[in-house]
Amino acid sequence: MASKRITQETFDAAVKENIEEFEMGAEEAVQEAVEQFESQGVDLSNIVKTAPKVSLDSLQEPTHDVLQALNDLQESLTGSRPQEVSAHLARFCDQCRQQKASRYLAAQKGAYPILLAAWQLAATSDQGLLLQALNALAMLTDGQPDLLDAQGQQLLVATLAQNAANTDLTCCGIRCVRHACLKHEQNRQGLVKAGVLPLLTAAITQHSQHADVVREACWALRVMTFDDDIRVPFGHAHEHAKMIVQENRGLKVLIEAARGRSSIAFPDNPGVLSELCSTLSRLAVRNEFCQEVIDLGGLGILVTLLADCSDHQDLVKQVLSALRAIAGNDDVKDAIVQAGGTESIVAAMTRHLASPQVPTSETWTGQWQGLQRLPPHCQQD
Repeated sequence: MASKRITQETFDAAVKENIEEFEMGAEEAVQEAVEQFESQGVDLSNIVKTAPKVSLDSLQEPTHDVLQALNDLQESLTGSRPQEVSAHLARFCDQCRQQKASRYLAAQKGAYPILLAAWQLAATSDQGLLLQALNALAMLTDGQPDLLDAQGQQLLVATLAQNAANTDLTCCGIRCVRHACLKHEQNRQGLVKAGVLPLLTAAITQHSQHADVVREACWALRVMTFDDDIRVPFGHAHEHAKMIVQENRGLKVLIEAARGRSSIAFPDNPGVLSELCSTLSRLAVRNEFCQEVIDLGGLGILVTLLADCSDHQDLVKQVLSALRAIAGNDDVKDAIVQAGGTESIVAAMTRHLASPQVPTSETWTGQWQGLQRLPPHCQQD
């Protein structure tokens, strides 16, 4: 049975009634309204559970902080006052950061076109203001990908292309891409057509020493290969994976990023290595791609990670998943055996036997049986 929903206005009216009719304080009035609606089976996850505040001049209707920040932002944009725009963007982001309901309410009250205007104002003049606008957009689209329209898609790709050397802008722009594409096939296809894929792979190469950029770019690449939009019967997940590999050297980019300047990149940041391995798994969608991972030296990196980073459970999980993904034929299985992969796999699974996150031998079924049958492995027994 679907949960009941109410509008923010309905909730605010109940709070106001509790204050005016029953002489409750603001906190008590809000709590009473929450209990009242929840007892009726109403879903309040998208409701701001605070009392609207009276404006300083008392001339405007009481409103929520996030909407007041949005109104002030719109006024400063109308007057083309960049310093005020910056201050109000910061206030808006602070409010959106506090709870999901604030982002939802802001979106309902027209936040997207206002942020788009701030974005356009900053795009040609002020990188600091541009970063604030992108950060606000990333927050607003988190869980609300429908907000991004065709104009936003084009502007996002243009912003990434024009600011490719700026680490912070690249990272924030890619976060916008990720939020806009998660569970949204139309945005994925639109951004791919607009040229976002080469920008994502180039970001990993250009900013290979910056963990946040590499992490965000890997995540965004994976999202492009998802088939998670229930509104679309057939997505382009497989086609996008092929484009990343064949047209944008995706496997080479990931393997070189994991290798770094020495044997393994980010030795003190297993989280980034997990992202790289997880993305590698998502791209190994064809037999020749699995072989390409071997040819590029990816297998050696995966085996080394199993041996050197065995204490990090999530990294072990992602490495095992990557090995499982590429173990699609006997040539690849043979390479895994020759590289000492079977011993490393067994050792890793044994070490994390109690963890439900780490694959067991049962998870490997077909690949594991194939590894066991290969002559090189049999001779070691």
